[in-house]
Amino acid sequence: MIQSLFQRRSPKQPKYAPVELKPSYRVPLGLLAIALPLGYGSWILGIACGLLGLLLLFQAKTIRFCFNPTAFELYRGSTCFRSFPYENWSNWRIFWPSVPILFYFREINSIHFLPIVFDPVALQACLEERCPRQD
Repeated sequence: MIQSLFQRRSPKQPKYAPVELKPSYRVPLGLLAIALPLGYGSWILGIACGLLGLLLLFQAKTIRFCFNPTAFELYRGSTCFRSFPYENWSNWRIFWPSVPILFYFREINSIHFLPIVFDPVALQACLEERCPRQD
């Protein structure tokens, strides 16, 4: 009987395993592809679209998106530069699910929009598991 009591009081295991999202280059490369035809019509729009594509390509290469047991975290190298605890989330949405390009989530005191420069399928699976939507 005493042994069964000790077995029940095992140390707390984390509820979720950490998941690092793989980068996705679809949105940045799509913007770069659109920049060329836009440049023929309006060189200013072409340059703006191309620069945005290059910026997103750089972010997809350098920033890591991680779902940890208690928070969604952004890393540059091995340094976490932003953390979003799940307990502060009130809602989230992926815009245009068939061609995902933008990820929105709302915390208690702020709203965030992120371009999807990471695996959208893994993103949705982790979000549904860790913080179910409240529609």
